[in-house]
Amino acid sequence: MTSSRDDLPHPTLDFVFEVRVNVADELRIGRSAEEVLHFVAITGGTVTGPKMTGTVLPHGGDWFVERGDTVQLDARYVLRAEDGALIDIRNRGYYRADPGVEARLAAGEFVDEREYYYRTAPVFQTESTQYRWLAENQFVGMARNDGGQICIRFFWLH
Repeated sequence: MTSSRDDLPHPTLDFVFEVRVNVADELRIGRSAEEVLHFVAITGGTVTGPKMTGTVLPHGGDWFVERGDTVQLDARYVLRAEDGALIDIRNRGYYRADPGVEARLAAGEFVDEREYYYRTAPVFQTESTQYRWLAENQFVGMARNDGGQICIRFFWLH
């Protein structure tokens, strides 16, 4: 017996934690007329949630490329769990917003993350046995700009 596509399972998501990242001023590196490379240093932050609590260490950064209306993100930084375990995160994704949303964000207004596309796919690494599950599963992130911090809610994809 073969199953139809309607019988196949749909993915589910479980919230694991939110990372609130502090960043330095943006540096415009440049590249070509069609795309512009930028860098933002990560200066710290917090991790809170049901599966982990800790801090974002002041190391790493986000290299992002603007191509037309879409920004390709490539961030790498380190989390320290409350018990001292270190977790490396490589977080890639995409950002896109219409000009009206961009203007509201630039004015410091809170904009619901459903109003713009700011999604990531993190990959974690750690030697900690307690957090090994992070390095052995797939996660997705929903990001937003919140009061000058980059906030990313991470979900375990089942």
